[in-house]
Amino acid sequence: MELTALQIGLLVALGGLAVINIVAFIAYWMDKRRAQKGYWRTPEATLLLLAFFGGAPGAWCAMRVFRHKTMHWKFRILVPLFTLLWVAGLGYAVWYVNWG
Repeated sequence: MELTALQIGLLVALGGLAVINIVAFIAYWMDKRRAQKGYWRTPEATLLLLAFFGGAPGAWCAMRVFRHKTMHWKFRILVPLFTLLWVAGLGYAVWYVNWG
């Protein structure tokens, strides 16, 4: 089976999303460590932007694993919302590329 240009584009996009999720996970982990040590912190806006631009699943996992930012309403609401939007968008993209 030969891949179409749309399928190749989708695979590239999925690879990019994998990278940004890893970056988001590491950013949340580093911010947690810095908070524990009293060092300079990553701005909340930066952490939320990482989630908004595709790193929401990685950010959400990091929030749970490291128990970081779980009490801040912005993070408790926005990160799961961004995750839901990205999963829905990816689901639609996969459907469109293969059957649409």
